[in-house]
Amino acid sequence: MREITVPPTAGLPLQSADLWPWGAGNFAQLMAGWLAVPEVQLQCSGTSALMVALRALKTLKPQRREVIAPAYTCPLVALAVAQCGLQLRLCDLRSDTLDMDAERLQALCSEQTLAVLPTHLCGRVADVEAALQSARAVGAYVIEDAAQALGARSDGVSVGLKGDVGFFSLAVGKGLSTFEGGVLIARDPAMRAALKAAGRTTRFSPWWELRRSVELLGYALLYRPRWLHLAYGKPLAASLSRGDWVEAAGDDFDDHIPQHSLGRWRQAVGARALRRLHHFQRTTAEQARMRVAQLKDCGLDVVTDATPAAQGVWPVILLRLPSQRIRDAVMRAHWGDGSGLSLPFVHALPDYGRYGHVLASACDDDVSQARDWAGRLLAISNSPWLDDARFAQFLSVLEGALLQG
Repeated sequence: MREITVPPTAGLPLQSADLWPWGAGNFAQLMAGWLAVPEVQLQCSGTSALMVALRALKTLKPQRREVIAPAYTCPLVALAVAQCGLQLRLCDLRSDTLDMDAERLQALCSEQTLAVLPTHLCGRVADVEAALQSARAVGAYVIEDAAQALGARSDGVSVGLKGDVGFFSLAVGKGLSTFEGGVLIARDPAMRAALKAAGRTTRFSPWWELRRSVELLGYALLYRPRWLHLAYGKPLAASLSRGDWVEAAGDDFDDHIPQHSLGRWRQAVGARALRRLHHFQRTTAEQARMRVAQLKDCGLDVVTDATPAAQGVWPVILLRLPSQRIRDAVMRAHWGDGSGLSLPFVHALPDYGRYGHVLASACDDDVSQARDWAGRLLAISNSPWLDDARFAQFLSVLEGALLQG
């Protein structure tokens, strides 16, 4: 019998009842209640949500042209900034956490800075206060990139509310999924009005909605432990056979980012699935708690939240191995064997050759720490389908890699 394929992240599986198109309730209102915010704004993707936020801020301070983001983040951030006609500046990371280095950030901020983007990477809660301090000193805004952190909290409230704007992704693997989707939040009513105004340019696209609906149906059918090899395992194996780690990690994106409204049927699917998300995240958080303890007992460096008041979510468990040589050896041996191993992103942003045309303004920024993080990070899926026996096997692999290193 074929061994199951563990997904790279802990996504919420859909149920057949989720696909019923009627009676689900208003998704935007249900999401607002779930997040405990006055209202949310739905977009077709997390990246589209970021672009709406940037366009809104441009109307408020049109003379500003620069956006500062971590040097280790999703390449879609660079593409979104470029598509909005803005310039990206890259801030190096701290040596001890995935947060932007406060001194570097302060030095980068200027009267040209429109926004700073602290990022809650892989569900871990970032230190937004440091970003706020630097941004406020020059009159810039803060956009919390919580694309991978729906459900995470800081000081008792949802992430995304300390900054001026926050956004979440509803893409595959982000927990709740409408295959693609985005959620915008803001604590200030005037900012919410600006976001709505900026979002009015998006229109319904029958072609994109049909495509995403078919993809969502495929996700509902194939996001199962014994079928995932068809949708995920085989394409991953093909990418790895070509030695294309960027493609294998899903870091290969088209330059043009589609923008359209989120269709009613996919909203209904999201509304029904949302009812199970709290329980699912509690279950995965408890699993992560136990497995993080095991990993730390073995001397492994587990990435945790930036502050004690934070309560992140756990789509994956992030490890920082002692060297890139050890990390790469583990990846070559076990990436693609169905055990749920992956990379958050393959490179620091300047090291993706294919995105050089949108990173020209950031090519001189020093990102040595970001490169170190990129070379040593790996992610272990926190999916419930990675059972204790298989996790124990992989733990032995990691212990052996440390000894050999």
